Amino acid sequence: MNTKPAAQPQTQPLQGAFGSLLKELQRAIAAEGYVHPTPIQEQCIPLLLDGQDLIGSAPTGTGKTAAFVLPLLQKLAADTRPPRQGTPRALILAPTRELAAQIAQSIQTYGKFLRLRHTVVFGGVNQMSQVKALRRGVDILVATPGRLLDLYRQNHVRFSGIQYFILDEVDRMLDMGFLPDIKQVLEEIPPERQTLFFSATLAPAMLSLAHTMVTNPAVIAVADEGPALDRIRQRVLFVGKKNKTALLLSLFNDPKVDKVIVFTQMKHTANQVTEMLMDAGISGTAIHGNKTQAARNKALHGFKQGHFRALVATDVAARGIDVDDITHVINYDLPVEAETYIHRIGRTARAGATGHAISFCCAESRAYLRDIEKMLGEPVPMETDHPYHCEDAFHSTMSRPILGGRGGRSGGGRQGGGKRFHRGSGPHPARRKPKARTRSF
Repeated sequence: MNTKPAAQPQTQPLQGAFGSLLKELQRAIAAEGYVHPTPIQEQCIPLLLDGQDLIGSAPTGTGKTAAFVLPLLQKLAADTRPPRQGTPRALILAPTRELAAQIAQSIQTYGKFLRLRHTVVFGGVNQMSQVKALRRGVDILVATPGRLLDLYRQNHVRFSGIQYFILDEVDRMLDMGFLPDIKQVLEEIPPERQTLFFSATLAPAMLSLAHTMVTNPAVIAVADEGPALDRIRQRVLFVGKKNKTALLLSLFNDPKVDKVIVFTQMKHTANQVTEMLMDAGISGTAIHGNKTQAARNKALHGFKQGHFRALVATDVAARGIDVDDITHVINYDLPVEAETYIHRIGRTARAGATGHAISFCCAESRAYLRDIEKMLGEPVPMETDHPYHCEDAFHSTMSRPILGGRGGRSGGGRQGGGKRFHRGSGPHPARRKPKARTRSF
């Protein structure tokens, strides 16, 4: 949602679409310090309160979750019947465990003054507690597709009572191969329902799919302006592959490198980097696909609470994670897809703050850097006055990336100073949308 007002937000009257909400919801919003709805909230809330189906597109950080959670809570609160065992009235599908958990947290936050029940189900954890919650009865069920259908086939959940069906980040669900699961759910839920369909992009193929699920929908698209790149100081440091670890440790000597996300391509690299940080006395934790859900939740919570200085993550594991006050993003490995660079560095410089994005580039990953700079429309500013600068990486003309082995010249470190070069004042605003791909890390 939008930035919290600086002075006494609880005394200010709620503005715009917030004024049409129940007093219990207004009280919850005020308790969070919000006054003005974001554009996606201002457009969605009245339509959804009127029962309209919706196709929506909005980037992360625009308040999209509240845009559909608030009217959903209001409509459910109007029906005072107690929830039935295993038969939710609202179903929200999300592609990842982390996003599902965040949606459930939003429901808890905004619905804390209402007598509504909800639960979240996803894989990677024992299902017994989820089954018990469903047996007690819930009004809202937030779920990832795989675990939802597992519970459905075991007769722990029934779809006959679904009145509201929300699909969040459908583009990611398609990337992850969930389309057959979504279609199966659609075959089972009642046709008379309110349906919301959200996707990061509304390409013709995505709109065509959406129209198979909704009826006479409103279409709302909030432009993806991307992160505030003008507030992010970007740097690329050329380094030999063998010296990346030493370079990373040297950066943590700066106390301003305070709350850091370190991105790696592979899960085993994330583990190695985390162990290296811990051995050097730097508190760190890792999240990736091989971690249990309980371990991922514990790591993320500890990082948010400031127990860890560094969170080391793969891109897939980091999807849907929203953490405030990130001072630095460090690309230990450059991303394979150029667009992912934007998503990574956009995790810093939020809520009007400034941030830093530091990328390591060795000879083997020079092609990745060229793709990123082509997307940005200008070079990423270079810094060569660090002790591990590698001339081989700096001058590398490798035309294709090497994902493993010892190919290419990784070079060694260079002691001593050098020159610092800054090219350009910031990235070009025009960026390509990500292509649909399925990748696992």
